[in-house]
Amino acid sequence: MTSVIFMGTPQFAATILEGIIEAGYDVKAVVTQPDRYVGRKRILTASPVKQVAVNHTIPVYQPQKLGKSTELAELVEFKPDVIITAAFGQFLPMSLINSAKIAAVNVHGSLLPKYRGGAPVQYAIMNGEDKTGVTLIYMIKKMDAGEMLAQAELPILPNDDNGTIFSKMSLLGRDVLIETLPKIISGEVTGIKQDETAVTFAPVISPEQEKLSLDLTAQRLDYMIRALRPQPGAYFENFLNKRTKLWDINPLNEKTEYEAGVAIFVGKNKLKVAAAQGSVYEINEIQPAGKPKMTIGNFLNGQGQGIKAGQRIIIDE
Repeated sequence: MTSVIFMGTPQFAATILEGIIEAGYDVKAVVTQPDRYVGRKRILTASPVKQVAVNHTIPVYQPQKLGKSTELAELVEFKPDVIITAAFGQFLPMSLINSAKIAAVNVHGSLLPKYRGGAPVQYAIMNGEDKTGVTLIYMIKKMDAGEMLAQAELPILPNDDNGTIFSKMSLLGRDVLIETLPKIISGEVTGIKQDETAVTFAPVISPEQEKLSLDLTAQRLDYMIRALRPQPGAYFENFLNKRTKLWDINPLNEKTEYEAGVAIFVGKNKLKVAAAQGSVYEINEIQPAGKPKMTIGNFLNGQGQGIKAGQRIIIDE
């Protein structure tokens, strides 16, 4: 039976781990990020990958920094046939990569060589791509730069956000891995070098990138909002004098002479706002600071009461 060390953290990786277990591989250990405090009540929560491992009584390692941990030597001593990573969130020391008897492979959430890095799905949506996918690669020292072993595409639909794409991508990644892994083990797969001239990067989203700007068109605002939904969310710093998250908007096939940030139509359950280059969008779901998410109708009946067409409601800061 082929032995495996699996390394990953979010639900995307947990789905892939479940597939490896169901396919009959001998998972010797799971490595995941330390438990984190989650939500307003700060509840210490295990990662989805840890939860799967615990359910299957697989030993779990949770080093804060793998390269400087006492656990590293123990993991190297396993000398597994295969190491598999999927959205682990840390660099792997070469001593661990080289400990795999057959291969160390990564399930990456993009169509490499595009979007190397920790937020490939978010950047694909943010940049208005019409497709993304998964790429299975050999792991090397350089981030996401190994030879490609398999690749599969996934369309990005107009209503997709990073949550829906990750859900679909986790199933696709599981299937691509389970189909390709026996060929890797038997030596049937030949890796394909990535085209370094086509490389783009997708670093982890910074807090500054969550802030929306009046310089964005309605379509670009929609891309940003969906790229950052369901977490962490995108916001205007000053929407009626409050930091306010927009969770769902519709870019409209309309033009306006109003400046970006001005309300151009206010109805009982509708608010249209001007964006850059004369574009227009309507807001469906909104969340003022300190309040829960709400429909635009509920907002207009509460904090948004009194908004008039022609009123500037958003100010760039």
